[in-house]
Amino acid sequence: MEIDIFSDQHFMRQAYAEALKAFEEDEIPVGAVLVSRNRIIGRGYNQTEKLTDVTAHAEMLAITAASGYLGSKYLRDCTLYVTLEPCPMCAGALFWSQVSKVVYAAADLKRGFLEHGGSLHPKTKLVQGPMERESADLLREFFKKRRP
Repeated sequence: MEIDIFSDQHFMRQAYAEALKAFEEDEIPVGAVLVSRNRIIGRGYNQTEKLTDVTAHAEMLAITAASGYLGSKYLRDCTLYVTLEPCPMCAGALFWSQVSKVVYAAADLKRGFLEHGGSLHPKTKLVQGPMERESADLLREFFKKRRP
């Protein structure tokens, strides 16, 4: 099956590759990419242990990288692809950055922003996208090896 290089599937695969980096570094395997005009302008994967920083979530690192690339705190006309539904902290950052679209793979029924009444900017489109199963399986594998 051929994948359109500008599809949600393609960009979610890039976010999943970031999640694999986190997995390899024994971090919770979440990855994110921020896209503008079909180009990745920010990448991130969870690095809270490595950086000893509770804010070093994949989304936060991708937002910082994209903002630096654009020279702007606003990420209008940008799409975030992330392998797990954002937490309330990350949803807040996405709200303030005014990202246009958020595509996430796996839902987070315990710590996701939707479960905790969080919201995104009113103009932000939210989509549960591709690779839900793969992303959820990677998270299950990570926690299974941590909690025997």
